[in-house]
Amino acid sequence: MKNSPSLHDELNDAQREAVTTTEGPVLVIAGAGSGKTRTLVYRVAHLIENDIDPESILLLTFTRKAAQEMLWRAGIILNDSCSRVTGGTFHGVANMLLRRYGSHLGFGSSFTIIDRADAEGIINLLKNSLDLTGPKKQFPSKRAIINMISGAVNKALSLEDLVFDQYAHLSDFADDIILLQKHYQSFKFDHGLMDYDDLLVNWKRLLEEVEEARAEISRKYQYIMVDEYQDTNLIQADIVRLAAYSHDNVMVVGDDSQSIYSFRGADFYNIMRFPQIFEGTKIIKLEENYRSTQPILSLTNDIIRSAAEKYTKTLFTNIEGDVKPVLYGGRDERTEADFVMEQIRKFQDEGVNLSEIAVLFRSGFHSFKLELELGSQSIQFEKRGGLKLTESAHMKDVLSIMRLLTNPADNLSWNRLLLSIDKVGPKTAQKITATISASPDPFTALSSYPSGKTWKDGVTRLASLFDKLHASTGKPAELCELALEWYQPVFERLYADDYPKRQKDLDQLKNIITGYDDLQSFIDDTTLDPPEADLQAYNEDQETLVLSTIHSSKGLEWEVVFIIGLADGRFPHSSAFPGEQWEEERRLLYVAATRAKKHLYMTYPRELMTPDRKFKRVGMSPFLTELKPGSYERMEPSPSSASFTRRTQQTGFDFPKKTVKKQKKIELNELKKGSRVKHPFFGTGVVERKIPPKSLEISFDRHGVKTLHLDYAKLSLLD
Repeated sequence: MKNSPSLHDELNDAQREAVTTTEGPVLVIAGAGSGKTRTLVYRVAHLIENDIDPESILLLTFTRKAAQEMLWRAGIILNDSCSRVTGGTFHGVANMLLRRYGSHLGFGSSFTIIDRADAEGIINLLKNSLDLTGPKKQFPSKRAIINMISGAVNKALSLEDLVFDQYAHLSDFADDIILLQKHYQSFKFDHGLMDYDDLLVNWKRLLEEVEEARAEISRKYQYIMVDEYQDTNLIQADIVRLAAYSHDNVMVVGDDSQSIYSFRGADFYNIMRFPQIFEGTKIIKLEENYRSTQPILSLTNDIIRSAAEKYTKTLFTNIEGDVKPVLYGGRDERTEADFVMEQIRKFQDEGVNLSEIAVLFRSGFHSFKLELELGSQSIQFEKRGGLKLTESAHMKDVLSIMRLLTNPADNLSWNRLLLSIDKVGPKTAQKITATISASPDPFTALSSYPSGKTWKDGVTRLASLFDKLHASTGKPAELCELALEWYQPVFERLYADDYPKRQKDLDQLKNIITGYDDLQSFIDDTTLDPPEADLQAYNEDQETLVLSTIHSSKGLEWEVVFIIGLADGRFPHSSAFPGEQWEEERRLLYVAATRAKKHLYMTYPRELMTPDRKFKRVGMSPFLTELKPGSYERMEPSPSSASFTRRTQQTGFDFPKKTVKKQKKIELNELKKGSRVKHPFFGTGVVERKIPPKSLEISFDRHGVKTLHLDYAKLSLLD
């Protein structure tokens, strides 16, 4: 930097070049673990150190937390002027700009942002009003409809094209789906609502259609940086191009080899064609890895070597370590799980904390056998992918109150609150909502609504709540206290079975809202960047193994990583054919392998059960067959014991029988409806139904109804 050249000593040559190249378009291809975050942090500090106004810098990331951390780190390097940089997600920045400029497009500044569950709720209301439901109509579900509407937006396709290309089995409903989309868009506009996709679509519209806004935004943000550019969709790429039209000072950072989110609309070709969109682009590659040992990196380089399209790069490191990755092929999924269990135990014995170990897989159900083994051996694990805190029903109830204070036209929230009143059903709720929303002051209209005898008290209490809220100081914490005071008896009635368990979420809400000075910011943040539910509160004092899909593991790292289920037909996914899908599956394996710091294990079963409950022999993933044999070691069961031995030869091998004592297998004819059984993971349950030849449905006390196969279930008969 201008006055602090010693700070550049913290960077390698490629990072330093990326940090100091500030004018014109720059594409930074950042290999896994190569310090891309450090590069962005130092570039922010470098710009400000060299007299660039912090308010002219725009940093776009995929989580608000990432932007906040980068600017905080830049502030430590430089000073608190870094806090004046505009940093956040595409959706967050879109929200800010649309509240400022949205009037050009016909939007007021008080629009409400709705999440996925809200959107599905609107679709349900519209399906009923358009008479698209009924016992004889097999119309697509609300979830499928939103998937199609959102998919069309993110992939820049017409809804009709998307239905016929990707949902051909629903093409008979195409006209009704398109009609539903039109009503959905009208409903949102009429009630001051925007979903996540609308934020991006309307930001792009603002830049395209309103010359005054485009010029002002482009003049304001003279230096634009984008993190994880490989995960952007076509709309986001267009936004970046339009926002930089007056200067082209754009640096995007990403790794084409880690583009794995096409199902969300991410377009792999955004990063590949960036040099064509921005003429004169300078390409800088970050290849020094600060995470993994060289044997792991050599294997990951080998995985991506055969990619059809890529920016060629070779990861290297100065980290010491010579342990090669391990490949293991088990007889079946149970043998595979046994192997993983034994290795985990060995690492524990060596002092490795369970939290430094992760098991990754292509799809959630691939870990089922392992979960059973972990449960039977009382190993604490966390499976990633729970609900966000504000996605739960009871939290949405409370947030509906807050949303109405900022947007009284939000009929979705009115409908939700009215349904929470005892004796008020869907038709009554919709009738009340329609009446009060037609009034200039819905709150006054609610107070004077001619209520029915059985639900009059409930409506009176709700109207009284809004009187108290409007009479308060308006501070978010006080509003929350008043709302929760009203909601507590409603909450205990609606969720009588488990409200004590849910109560901690409401308590957490109080803590979260305390940090806000205005209600609109709180509402926007809970929708755009919802906090995680406190999933780890129950095991604060325990070591916890991580089980995760590969998609959920991106950006994380562990000392020991197991990638399971690497069988032909499972990885790549059976529906992937050579082409774009196949190449994305290859990148998915690359992402998984690059999570490991010291030890990497790749496992697969040699026998799988087909959907018609037959067993078939399978080989390893085609991606593994492409690897150089010297890049990994094989492990196999020892002929003399139940343990496992290493070897490097690539020949076939036999599997010994387990030496553990076998449990007597229960036959189907020994069981009847009502028989009580015990399962090592699910606990005690009652047989509900027998499904010949060897399956049954069991209702477990704590886990509900499960369908199990007798050959695998390890059941014991209790009576």
